[in-house]
Formats: sequence, structure tokens, C-alpha cells
Amino acid sequence: MSIPTHTLHDGTTVPAIGFGTAMLKGARGVDAVVSALDEGYRLIDSAFNYENEGAVGEAVRRTSVPRDEILVSTKLAGRHHAHDDAVDAVHESLYRTGLDHLDLVLIHWPNPSKDLYVEAWQALLELQQQGVVRSVGVSNFLPDHLDRLVAETGVAPVINQVELHPYFPQAEQREADARLGVRTESWSPLGRAGDILDEPILWELAHAHGLTVPQLILRWHVQLGSIPLPKATSRERQRENLGIFDVELTDDEMALVTALGRPDGRNNDQDPAVYEEF
Repeated sequence: MSIPTHTLHDGTTVPAIGFGTAMLKGARGVDAVVSALDEGYRLIDSAFNYENEGAVGEAVRRTSVPRDEILVSTKLAGRHHAHDDAVDAVHESLYRTGLDHLDLVLIHWPNPSKDLYVEAWQALLELQQQGVVRSVGVSNFLPDHLDRLVAETGVAPVINQVELHPYFPQAEQREADARLGVRTESWSPLGRAGDILDEPILWELAHAHGLTVPQLILRWHVQLGSIPLPKATSRERQRENLGIFDVELTDDEMALVTALGRPDGRNNDQDPAVYEEF
């Protein structure tokens, strides 16, 4: 299967869709990631706090897909933002995976009340220079957080992974990312598979294109230019989520999906201006 790619501002090439691994742990997590790699996924998204970096690394070793075709991404936990803690934590992520490098490391949340995210960013840039990490980015960073990183270090993240789905289309955030040359990634791209999957307009559009509703939503993400990170444990659903590259939504259809956005569209009210994780 041919998956389109994006070139990040540091020259790294990433696929237009990735595989989410939250809550995929242990042997079952390994099996799910191996299956995803076999089906064609090449960007695997993990995090220190998912407690599954070991499972991801084991899957990379077990698959027949060459290591240099796989991008392993993880995230720095909020309790490790202080410079030396960040350095140690990224090395710990590397040791957990059992790999010789990490392809992408993101700061998981800015945690602005602690005000250490610039320090964490500087640590990631140093680790990138050392070759421990190939690319560095952030997650859940608002426009002012991004602007501060650039103002204080001169380097913009290559990726900003944010909550993004039809109930929360993030137009202003996507514009801010694009202004800095930052590629947006979408976590919870299907709105945690809640009420959004029952939206009549999505059923209508999906039927018109011979898609399932999840496929339609993922196609919407791709055409926005954001990289969705769907999670699926079954091989059938993994394959289905990749079957979105031979259709094209019209501008009007894209607008209909985006119009589902709500002022309170965030899941669990996780506003990075006040919400923090450690």
C-alpha cells in the first residue's frame, strides 16, 4: 500500500497517517504493533507514560519491516521537564525500546504552571545534536507556547500533536502550526469513537464514497494536512483505517465535516492552558 508522506522542516519524511498505541501493552501490545507494521503503518506513536515503549521496541525487532523504514515516536512526561531529568528520561525511553535511536520525541504537555517546557525543549535539541533522537517536537502546545520556544531557542518543533477531530477541528491551532512550519498530528482523531460516529452527515458522506464513518473522518484529517494516529488492535480494523487514500472529499464535503465543530468539543476538557499531566 502506498501511503503519501510529508517532509518536516528538518528534512525528515513522515507518512500521512500513523498508529496510536495508548493502552497497548505487554504481549498483546507487541502483537498489535507487529500487525500494524505488517499492514503498512510506518509511524508508531508511543509515550513514556503509556508504559509500552518496551512493547513497541519488541515489535520493531520482531517485524520483517526494516528498521530504517520505521519511525518510532515517544513523548517526554511532565515530571521530567527539568533539563537533566529530561536528558535522563529520553535515554530511559531509548533503553526501554532496546533500539539504538529514537526517531521522534515530543514534549507530552507544556504544563505551563511549572514553566519548565523551554528547558525541556533545550534538552531535546541537545539530544538531537547527539544523535540520540532524530527529530524533536511537542504535543498539546498552544500557539503562545510555540512562539515562546521559537523566541527563546530559535528552533520550532517539527510536529505538534494535538487533540483534533470533527467536534474539535482546531482551525486556529492548525494555522499557528503552519505559520511556524510545524506539522500538526491528531490524537483522538475519531473523537474516542463516541457520539461522533453516529452523526448523520458523516454517515451520508461515508455512504456516498463507499467508506465507513471512521474512514471518512480519517480522510478528512489527511486532507486537512494533519497526521491522524488511530489505534486499532484488530488487523481488519488496522487495514480498514489505511484504506483512505483512493478517495477525495470535495471542498464542500470537507466544510460539512468541519462544521461539526463545537465550542466545547474537547474530550474531557483537556485545555493545555490549564490542564497538566505529569
